Amino acid sequence: MSPTTNDERLLVIVEDDQDFARTLKRSFERRGYHVLHADSHEQLALLLADHRPGYAVVDLKLGTTSGLVCVQMLHAHDRAMRIVVLTGFASIATAVEAIKLGASHYLAKPSNTDDIEAAFAKGQGNAAAPLAERSTSLKTLEWERIHEVLAETDFNISETARRLGMHRRTLARKLGKRQVG
Repeated sequence: MSPTTNDERLLVIVEDDQDFARTLKRSFERRGYHVLHADSHEQLALLLADHRPGYAVVDLKLGTTSGLVCVQMLHAHDRAMRIVVLTGFASIATAVEAIKLGASHYLAKPSNTDDIEAAFAKGQGNAAAPLAERSTSLKTLEWERIHEVLAETDFNISETARRLGMHRRTLARKLGKRQVG
């Protein structure tokens, strides 16, 4: 593609798990998308210098950094881009941040190509969505707070433990029980 090419079926996948990225790439290519892949925000910046994708799939956790930086970068590049954020554990705090930074949708892993493509198609929220009563357990509240601080610290485990007032090993044990990213 020539510099600053805009292809309405151009998709960029920002994912550091090479196997998952390759699987997603093949699946979207079978559906007629042209797919680019970046595994860091630095690689994404290089791709955006020459391309204007209409769609993006961004993993929330890229190694030790946050995918929210990529969401912000993509949204600044093209405000009309459809951006879907994927994460191993859906947290209200990070979902809100992703949407504020320009994501169109936020999906918990495992999500497949059908889920992601359906999220691309959803242009607006649904005001008629039913309100569900949800009793929140103490463990869920604790996990959401941990994930909120993780996002604030750009997934820095030591800083998160310090801010939460817990030992780093205790936090690591809690994180080992639930998938982050």
